[in-house]
Amino acid sequence: MKYLDEYRDPALARQLLAELRRTATHPWRIMEVCGGQTHTLVRQGIDELLPAGIRMIHGPGCPVCVTPLETLDRAMAIAERPGVILTSFGDMLRVPGSTTDLLALRARGADVRVIYSPMDAVRTAEENPGREVVFLAVGFETTAPANAMTVLHADRLGLTNFSLLVSHVLVPPAMTALLDDPECEVEAFLAAGHVCAVMGWTEYEPIAARYQVPVVVTGFEPLDLLEGILMAVTQLEEGRHDVENQYARAVHRTGNSEAQDVLGLVFRSTDRAWRGIGTLPASGLELAPEYASFDASRRFDVSGPHSTEDPECIAGDILTGARLPTDCVAYGARCTPRTPLGAPMVSSEGTCAAFHAAGRTRSAPA
Repeated sequence: MKYLDEYRDPALARQLLAELRRTATHPWRIMEVCGGQTHTLVRQGIDELLPAGIRMIHGPGCPVCVTPLETLDRAMAIAERPGVILTSFGDMLRVPGSTTDLLALRARGADVRVIYSPMDAVRTAEENPGREVVFLAVGFETTAPANAMTVLHADRLGLTNFSLLVSHVLVPPAMTALLDDPECEVEAFLAAGHVCAVMGWTEYEPIAARYQVPVVVTGFEPLDLLEGILMAVTQLEEGRHDVENQYARAVHRTGNSEAQDVLGLVFRSTDRAWRGIGTLPASGLELAPEYASFDASRRFDVSGPHSTEDPECIAGDILTGARLPTDCVAYGARCTPRTPLGAPMVSSEGTCAAFHAAGRTRSAPA
């Protein structure tokens, strides 16, 4: 298959690993920002095949995982109201809130529907004019343009029963927040190729210059990641801190201007809470004043729920790369994909789910 099998060639993988061993003369710590990249690294065992001293730090690149607990509790409070249809992508349904999850609410009679395109939510509102249809809009810059289009489409149709509960987050402010932490160990980043396909990489150039960290825009297949790691290590060894593009087949410097125009029309930047991390300035999107009528958080007064994390869950440390899933006492015991305590064990991009699917187990206590 074009652009798939070519990037899974084991012979080329061995060549890239050999080149990494020749290039690396120091230990280096590199963070991949994207949860999809994390799953490839762990599933293929790439992180364990790297030369000694090169360590991958798994970052907050899972949009489901960083959706704050308060947003999930708010979504469930809305879903429980009579006359409401809550729509969401399927991986949000099993993410635990303070006391339950959307899947359990659906089992108890709430009208919670899985959709496969955000436009399905608009169609649901068209087909149910007597009911309020709410779309739980989460994700990074990758999904935000399509979600913005739902607002424009609903506005053109004159729908008054459609709204978004928005929890979009942005990558560059998260990288900045990590680098500002005095305990940060990250020396280079692999940037998410799909985010950069939308936004380009100009936003990363000031970060690379200010913090003197290389940033390599990278794809998601094994060879993408190995080449991206090699490019990052080469920069580190040479003392450079540039933004480079490994994912040239899909990304160019300025990104997708049409998608950016839609984002600028429908959304504005805002401070946003990240699950387990806290509120980061200007790290999220909210609906622009012109489209405030489509804001579910304004349409429904659900500010009351008090959200509390499970005390055993260390999702915040997992999402910032401070700890590994195997450091958690609940991992693989109380917390499994069937009985998750936190979002990183639920999502298809969560680090805990990646470790569990790869059969990684906790080390025996010393």
